[in-house]
Amino acid sequence: MRIAVTGQPGVGKTTLVERVLAAVPLKAGGMVTKEIRKVGRRVGFSVIDIGSGQEGVLAHMHLAQGPRLGRYRVNLKDLEEIGAAAIERAIQECQLVVVDEVGPMELKSPRFIAAVERALKEAANLLVTVHRASNHHLAYRIRHECDQLIRLTKGNRDEKTQQVIELLTSPGR
Repeated sequence: MRIAVTGQPGVGKTTLVERVLAAVPLKAGGMVTKEIRKVGRRVGFSVIDIGSGQEGVLAHMHLAQGPRLGRYRVNLKDLEEIGAAAIERAIQECQLVVVDEVGPMELKSPRFIAAVERALKEAANLLVTVHRASNHHLAYRIRHECDQLIRLTKGNRDEKTQQVIELLTSPGR
């Protein structure tokens, strides 16, 4: 089962992923991203390997190098060595591959793109969050090739979280 989740920023895509991970009895791996906040202000994003807990910086306002995206610079080293590597490992070792998220920052990395393309093709179960408006070919493929595309809103997030859990745990899937 390949499930894509999309929606506005801040609607709860990562929270849905975390709740699904806590609820499904599948061995899961891959990556999640989270905001880095200082004094209540977002200054960047972290990338976390679900399997090992290893954490790095995906993007930050104060990085001196890396592709620029808005006020952030993308840290390709951590994205590839933690994020893409976690996806690659999960394809081999896990029952559920998680990619949170396929968005403009992550799409700066060819290794990340290749890992997600491979997960789309090979993973038995895939849960991927995808930027709602990206025109990148991979974001388009995810929105159109996954078995389910879930559009998350603040009003439906609890219901959609439960739907994803049921899709991944129902015996007849």
